[in-house]
This record gives sequence, structure tokens and C-alpha cells, in this order.
Amino acid sequence: MINEPIYHIHELQKEYAGRIVLSIEKLEVNKSEILAFIGPSGAGKSTFLRLLNFLEQPSQGWLKFEGVRFDPGSEMPLEYRRRVTTVFQRPMLLNRNIWHNVTFGLRLRGQHNSQNSVQAALEQVGLGSLVNQNARALSGGEAQRVALARAIILHPDVLLLDEPTANLDPYNVGLIENIIREVNHDLGTTIVLITHNVFQARRLANRTAFILAGKLIEIAETQQLFQSPIDDRTRGFINGEMVY
Repeated sequence: MINEPIYHIHELQKEYAGRIVLSIEKLEVNKSEILAFIGPSGAGKSTFLRLLNFLEQPSQGWLKFEGVRFDPGSEMPLEYRRRVTTVFQRPMLLNRNIWHNVTFGLRLRGQHNSQNSVQAALEQVGLGSLVNQNARALSGGEAQRVALARAIILHPDVLLLDEPTANLDPYNVGLIENIIREVNHDLGTTIVLITHNVFQARRLANRTAFILAGKLIEIAETQQLFQSPIDDRTRGFINGEMVY
């Protein structure tokens, strides 16, 4: 794993209606790592993901992506925004077939469809035989895999995943986790994963961070965090206790 940071974060805050929902003093996200964020609902994890994808501006502080600074009132250049892709918990798919859904991002960028690359992306997520299937007829796990294929085909430097296996059966959880590992290993893609599932973080992540009430409580190598957490709140969450 390359330890050179792709993101630098400094005193980053996000407010809604005057209430601070996220406040991270300092953090670096390393190139080619899988970094998992765990924490209860409402802890600020999804807000953090939207900031990493430049979908919202910080209220205070800044983050740098590949040396380009993103702070209040600024806009990240398009060429950098296109290097980061998000797969949300509930993917929004077009009422078209899988092919049109997977190539949607390419068409937005004015790129010509490559049949081989589309088929390769579908094969990677195990949907090669369903290319003409309408997206509305897919199961939840299949829809999430289409969303992953749509992201993978863009070859992003950073892939942001917001609860990618929530409410899925164990079979689809296993498939999607394998896809995440392959994308990270084969392409060197930096992956930031938001999950409520501490076991998933332990299976996938190089490092894991615990976030609570909008604050970064603890971050460490995954095995270290799970075996020897420093903060009692981290230990409590890992052990399934109610943490506030």
C-alpha cells in the first residue's frame, strides 16, 4: 500500500442551520488504501462523504485533493471532481437496460461507449449475462452491482461507498465485498467506505476510523483499532453497546 496521502483535511467543519454536524481537525486519506468509517446513525459519516466528493462546500476549514484546496466558497475544478465517484446506499438507476445505466457516466463525459470495457465491467460485477435486462426488474443486490459497474468503468482515483451492502443478503454482501477488494487491488483505487457493519470494516479496510457526533474519535490500522482501541467510546461501539 502506498502511504502518500491523496486527501489532506484541516479543521474541516460542516454546519446545517447553524448546527455543526461534522468537525474533523486533521486527517489524511492515503492513496490506494481502503479506509472504513464506522459509527452510529447521524454521526456525520455521509456528510463527510459528500465533502470528499465536493458535492457540498465546507462551512469552515479545508480539504486538499491531490494538492488542490477545497474550502468555503470555492469550487473544485471539473477535472478533479471527475476523479472521484460515489456509490450511494440506494443507487438511482435509469428506467432503461443495464447497458444504458452502466454507460450513463461515460455519455455525460462525452466518451464513446466501448463495448469491450462495458462488458468487462459487467463481468467483473457478475452481470455479464443481464446486459439487456431492465434495471427496474433487478434485485437490490443486482442494482447495487450495476451502480458499482457504472462507477468502475470511469476508472476513478477515489471510490466513495456509502453503506454499499445495507439490507442485502449474505450472498450479495460477499459478492460486493469481493468487487471492492478487486478494484482496490487491481486498479489501486483509493476506497473510502461508510458502514454500520463493524465486521465488514474489519474484513475490508486497511485502516478504520470511528466517528461520533460529527467528531473523529479514533483512527488506526484496522486490526489495532479492533483489538486495542484507545478510546472507551470506540471500544463500546465495537462491542455493540449504545454509544452517545
